[in-house]
Amino acid sequence: MVQSISKSRSMEKKLIQEAEVEEQMEDKLTKKGGDEHVASKGSVLQSRCNRWKETAAILIPNLVFNPSNSLSSISNFLPVRNPNYLPQLRRLRLSSAYSSSITEENGHCHQTEGEIHVIVGPMFAGKTTTLLRRIKSESSNGRNAAVIKSSKDTRYGLDSIVTHDGEKLSCWPLEALSSFKERIGLEAYHKLEVIGIDEAQFFEDLYDFCIKAADHDGKTVIVAGLDGDYLRRSFGVLDIIPIADTVTKLKARCEVCGKPAFFTLRKTEETEREVVAGADVYMPVCRNHYLTGQKVKQAARNVQETHNLQCGSFL
Repeated sequence: MVQSISKSRSMEKKLIQEAEVEEQMEDKLTKKGGDEHVASKGSVLQSRCNRWKETAAILIPNLVFNPSNSLSSISNFLPVRNPNYLPQLRRLRLSSAYSSSITEENGHCHQTEGEIHVIVGPMFAGKTTTLLRRIKSESSNGRNAAVIKSSKDTRYGLDSIVTHDGEKLSCWPLEALSSFKERIGLEAYHKLEVIGIDEAQFFEDLYDFCIKAADHDGKTVIVAGLDGDYLRRSFGVLDIIPIADTVTKLKARCEVCGKPAFFTLRKTEETEREVVAGADVYMPVCRNHYLTGQKVKQAARNVQETHNLQCGSFL
């Protein structure tokens, strides 16, 4: 056990020294730039990743599970401290994660660990506002971002996403997400790091696109859309919940009583599932007023049907 501990500490010291040397190399390569920088940096990262894999089996068990380690003195009935907080282990873990997240495909270096974030809620809950805020935040942090919306949504123009408060951002209007890569171009697509999708419930290929963009292409995909239609039946956005990293459920305010609203009530008599409209057709309501509203609409339909029958009997 003593030899194993000594070996792991020696290995740990060596790894930290080599990491410092590599950081100096990366600084020099960054100043050079160009293809030489990309190729050399990729080699450095791959070397670091391989070294981590070779030594992790020795280093981690002794750091975390060694009886002489301070972690082992913690009671089994108390939460065990996350080993990621150990400075040396955390540094090595981040180094490995960054190294393994870079691959080279068709001459392009890109991240292979993508993310999927879902924003859902009823109409007028601020889904688009939240999406645009996230996109602008990513752009401010230096990440290349683009926004897509369904071409079915023409309420505020075709090539822009506009919130109910008037906030506006240029976008790519598409009938199908599968056409995005061709529309934007392969080179521009490879440079993208973040993709926002508004009115996502209208895209039938949403699931396939998100899987490809996040799992294969390493993109961060932020999806905003309705989780239910006017009859509270699930929409397509719910299909990607199992593959999402995070899900944010927003709420609106009931237009009748002001309570939190999680449902969308259609005020008109259209029965089509997809009717693109705004406040003239839809309103956010709480559970009570959704049920009440449906009863009122049904009563109105009954009255109208009775009236039509009576009129028909006089003809």
